[in-house]
Amino acid sequence: MSHPTPTVVIVGAGHAGGTLAGMLRQQKFDGRIVLCGDETHPPYHRPPLSKKYADDEFVQWLKPEAFYADNHIETLLGDPVVGIDRDARTATTASGTVLEYTTLVLATGAAPRTLTLPGSDLEGVLSLRTLADATLLRDAVHTGSALAIIGGGYVGLEVAASARARGCEVTVIEREDRVLARVASPELSSVLTEFHRDRGTRIITGAEVREISGTDGRVNGVALGDGTEIPCDMVLVGVGAIPNDALARESGLECLAGIVVDGSARTSDPHVLAIGDVTYRLHDTLGKMVRLESIPSAVEQAKQAVAVIMEAPLPPHEVPWFWSDQFDLKMKMAGMVGPDTRAVLRGNPSESSFALFHLNTDGIPVAVETVNAAAEFMAGKKFISNRTKIDPAALADPVISLREAVL
Repeated sequence: MSHPTPTVVIVGAGHAGGTLAGMLRQQKFDGRIVLCGDETHPPYHRPPLSKKYADDEFVQWLKPEAFYADNHIETLLGDPVVGIDRDARTATTASGTVLEYTTLVLATGAAPRTLTLPGSDLEGVLSLRTLADATLLRDAVHTGSALAIIGGGYVGLEVAASARARGCEVTVIEREDRVLARVASPELSSVLTEFHRDRGTRIITGAEVREISGTDGRVNGVALGDGTEIPCDMVLVGVGAIPNDALARESGLECLAGIVVDGSARTSDPHVLAIGDVTYRLHDTLGKMVRLESIPSAVEQAKQAVAVIMEAPLPPHEVPWFWSDQFDLKMKMAGMVGPDTRAVLRGNPSESSFALFHLNTDGIPVAVETVNAAAEFMAGKKFISNRTKIDPAALADPVISLREAVL
């Protein structure tokens, strides 16, 4: 008696979904793989969209286009899954194609959070998530043009750095009292704010955007709650992202701040996995539920999904880490800065090479933020993973080696 061919249907052809498809073939999965996405492009790297959108280098494919056909990975690009029948184990695409699956993997990512302010729909008000978005931004940013960025997160600051390098006038508008308020320490926020200001970027914090103004349907300014008017030729809205979990919710899967998964990318349905920015999980190195938006996290969960599908041992969990490029600053961060931590500075911010180690009350690092300091990043990530107790005084002295700072 013949058995049906094992079939993995991957919903979402972004970094997480594309990585999973490739990994499955690398691990000798011999069943059917179908990769569905709403964009017509094959999977591509998203970080260059904000870091290198002003260059021709921002289009970087995850794999050569021939890779998918050569590895018998079916791609339904521009034909996203619009419905799931978990009882029948089928997924239906926008074109009406019905795909039977053994395992369904939701890798639907996240979408830019939008504003509902007056003027949000004017021409020249942009967001940044896709190749199409980056192309519009690249074409709009040129010497002498004025860009207002609503939101002082990493994407906003990366775009600001590239725009300034192109001779664009840039204003960053942040609602909180500092940039990167949700994701970075006050110490790092302060250093980055001064670094950007020194290079001509105007940064306004504690600001409420009242409306986006325009003439003849095109943006020409941003009005703040205190009456400040910021003239501009374009506006980038970078106020975070929301998980694309509507498909999961409609099919009855457990969702909170994203699709709830365990440490092996499993959802509340044993035949459905979820990976990438759309997921919400208990992270053992952080000790709390989180939704991580990062390439390392997406790759980690792709590895977990491969292990589940292949019935192989699960890979060890990794310390969450992130990176950002701004001007000539190469930043890498691991762990998450929490309350009741002590920041220990190693290196010199004025020389644009330093690390901030964040120690808990037991003297154990729970996060590290580094700028042009690769060795400190690697050591800090290892300290967090191993829960290594550190001597703060030795850690702060760059003459003393990191190894000698371990208690």
